[in-house]
Amino acid sequence: MSTTIAAAAPVRPQLRWGVAGYAVLVVAAIAVAIMAPKTGYVLNISLQATTYAVAVLGLTVVLGLCGQINLAQAAFFGLGAYAVGIGQTSWGLNFWVCLVLGMGLAALFGAVLGASTLRLGGHYLAMVTISFQQILTLVLINWIPVTRGPDGVPSIPRPAMFTDGSSYLALCIAVLAFAGYLVWRLRDTRLGRAMRAVRDNELAAGVAGIDVYRTKVTAFAISSILGGLGGGLFAGGFAYVSPDQFSFAESIVFLTMTLLGGVSSPIGAAIGTGLLILIPEWLRFLKSVPGLYLAIYGAAVVLIVLFMPDGIWGFVRGHLDRFKRAAPIITSTAALQLAGGGAGTETVLEVRRLSKHFGGLKAVDEVDFVVRRGGVHALIGPNGSGKTTTLNVLSGLYRATGGKIFLDGRDVTGLPPHARTVAGLGRTFQNIRLWKSMTALENVTVGAERPGSSVSDADAVLARARAALAFVGLEARADEVVAGFSYGHQRAVEIARALAGDPALLLLDEPGAGLNSSEKVELRDLLRRISARGLTIMIIDHDMTLVTEVAQHITVLNFGRRIADGTAADVLAHPDVVAAYLGAPDAAA
Repeated sequence: MSTTIAAAAPVRPQLRWGVAGYAVLVVAAIAVAIMAPKTGYVLNISLQATTYAVAVLGLTVVLGLCGQINLAQAAFFGLGAYAVGIGQTSWGLNFWVCLVLGMGLAALFGAVLGASTLRLGGHYLAMVTISFQQILTLVLINWIPVTRGPDGVPSIPRPAMFTDGSSYLALCIAVLAFAGYLVWRLRDTRLGRAMRAVRDNELAAGVAGIDVYRTKVTAFAISSILGGLGGGLFAGGFAYVSPDQFSFAESIVFLTMTLLGGVSSPIGAAIGTGLLILIPEWLRFLKSVPGLYLAIYGAAVVLIVLFMPDGIWGFVRGHLDRFKRAAPIITSTAALQLAGGGAGTETVLEVRRLSKHFGGLKAVDEVDFVVRRGGVHALIGPNGSGKTTTLNVLSGLYRATGGKIFLDGRDVTGLPPHARTVAGLGRTFQNIRLWKSMTALENVTVGAERPGSSVSDADAVLARARAALAFVGLEARADEVVAGFSYGHQRAVEIARALAGDPALLLLDEPGAGLNSSEKVELRDLLRRISARGLTIMIIDHDMTLVTEVAQHITVLNFGRRIADGTAADVLAHPDVVAAYLGAPDAAA
């Protein structure tokens, strides 16, 4: 393990150089903001771009990293702005206190809105955020005793030491730089990987141990905080706020800025914000011609989005990646340790009268079976017999209609997927569910970060992820994006991700599906090596050759009911099993 950790160290000097270069650019920008002569017009444009960019960073988190739609960012921007405006002019509070209160207020509303709506997702989430935006606008207009109505809040003071426009702009640039750095670092943290996993595939994220709902709410809250921060700075910069500045149209502007620059990068957020604010100024000379200004402005935005689907920064980064130096191949000498749930009871999984009904269809009908610790247990049956449904109920993707599930003696029947993973359940899918925008190492690292795992240190997690990739023979491709892998290699990465979490029981849903003959031989050998390490496997597969070569115990389902259970040789010779597969007991003759 020490060899792996030491091998990962060369990345860190590159990170330090990148941070140092970023710091130099920020200092230079602040120096220009303070010393360069500026007219009031240039100062206002710069303040608008800087404060808007802070709010757009929030959309980079919730939309770019987590994949959740937020069409109410202008509402959170307005909450921060009004907190700074009203807090100072009506309550006499300090600017910094008001700024923190605004961020807290935005975070509160964002968390409540997210907690109450993020289970919906899709267009429902978009509709709810639009409704919240419209409600807040109506409140700002009509709650006159507090918000002062359509007239807005004037004469908002700036903090001491930053009363001058140039110094306040320097402050805003420093805040934007710091927030951008945090968002940039967030991507490669445990939370950031969880967000990206949720964005790419929620089902896979859940069975990898990620609390999908909590991750979404956290992303929404972070986005709201950044919106409130940007709004508070905006209020101090322009000394005046009114409801029309925080309407639904502004939320669309924020979203367009995010998409224009690049939805998944803080650099893209800055580029998109700057362009969308500067383009109208560049086209100001056309305003004398009715309609021409808007036509050119709209066409420019549409063309950029159409021909640069990943945004401007995504387009630029794609070309820069061609010149990136190939990452060194790191060879790990640490062997993957599989505890297999430790020295528990003889039974790792017990299923009692398990049922799953879809209306009048009994997909699983009072099924009983026991998986003993160690070895391979196969669950087989004809198409439509309820095998995958059983696996989905076991892993928590479906809620059981009836019955009980015990994992290592613990009743997990009512637990959600991520909690079952924490309890020691790992699984793969028939249709491979990898996070295609992430590298093989990132995919497996998420599995190694399973809550409750004995591995918690960041270096140890990385070492275990590399060991899991080495175990399936793919460590040399650890830093490649899995979208470019062959089907067989993607299957191996999915198995490595499950192994990295050190489960007590590994559920494999038709791992041989789509593999050619040589890949199936490699899969068979891999399953034997996993079993030899003491990890219990439960496998579903239609390839009876694979099943008979790896499984010691077989349970057979037909029409949702168990028809046979026992050793492989006895079950395959059972007349009911022969009838289920061949149509009639005498067909075997």
